[in-house]
Amino acid sequence: MSQPICLGLLFLVSITWTGSQSSPLSQDMVNTINKANTTWTAKLNFDNVDYSFLKSLCGTILKGPRLPEMVQVEGKVDLPDNFDSRDQWPDCHTISQIRDQGSCGSCWAFGAVEAMSDRICIHSGGKVSVEISAEDLLSCCDECGMGCFGGFPDAAWDFWTKNGLVTGGLYDSSIGCRPYSLAPCEHHVNGTRPPCSGEEKTPDCVKQCIDGYTPSYAEDRHYGKRSYSIPSDPKQIMAEIYKNGPVEAAFTVYEDFLLYKTGVYQHRTGAVLGGHAIKILGWGEENSTPYWLAANSWNNDWGDKGYFKILRGQDHCGIESEMVAGIPKV
Repeated sequence: MSQPICLGLLFLVSITWTGSQSSPLSQDMVNTINKANTTWTAKLNFDNVDYSFLKSLCGTILKGPRLPEMVQVEGKVDLPDNFDSRDQWPDCHTISQIRDQGSCGSCWAFGAVEAMSDRICIHSGGKVSVEISAEDLLSCCDECGMGCFGGFPDAAWDFWTKNGLVTGGLYDSSIGCRPYSLAPCEHHVNGTRPPCSGEEKTPDCVKQCIDGYTPSYAEDRHYGKRSYSIPSDPKQIMAEIYKNGPVEAAFTVYEDFLLYKTGVYQHRTGAVLGGHAIKILGWGEENSTPYWLAANSWNNDWGDKGYFKILRGQDHCGIESEMVAGIPKV
């Protein structure tokens, strides 16, 4: 892979600030943001973790190879002002799930399998409810990048279409064929997990289900019918979510994003951390500010119980430039 991942680039980024000389883990930076009276509020989400760990959470390689764009659906779609996939498809429990990528730059895989799981349920009319395995994608997709050290979201969806992915739930859940094997760690201020101990290595690609699980690994695979990138036009993105379910998006993370609490995030201060991938499940307006509703993969102690809102319609931090999705075989 000739293109460097965000983790490598970050060593070239000096820790400078656009609006404050405070650390991204400091109360001073929280106060600076909150005093600015912007569209969002800040809090200390992370505590007692090394700066390199924060950078390692951003494991998405931006501006990588793209899948062909989706074919536009003919006819006008009457889109509501506010939309939340959790309300639209209440029988699909995975839409409300917040996962934890642990000490691994696997956000590219998590954003993908979360949206894939949701879409399998949605397109089966609620008859098929599975958790697609982040571990299977992370460890077995060689063409996706470098596992815990960075990956391409589009390649993840292409792999799902061509090779299929087995099921697998959260760490220590015993759900599905290959549950996530990397333990969550406590990088947040308030929590009960063990302390983080540094970057994990990518798990091995083991094409076998955990003991006691049936069907077999080969029989457990779920496939995409087709995968595609989504044009950066907000209306087309909204129409795609409205019709087919949540999508994966990638964007540039700045240091102030670490401090998100509530409201509609807009970058205010801090240097670039790297690329990050998440799941977008809806949109709306808050105090006249349009937003995308997104689920992060830093567990539910981060942000607004694991969720955040980000400015919609201005390609803020590149959020509308790298969206990808697909249609499952059900």
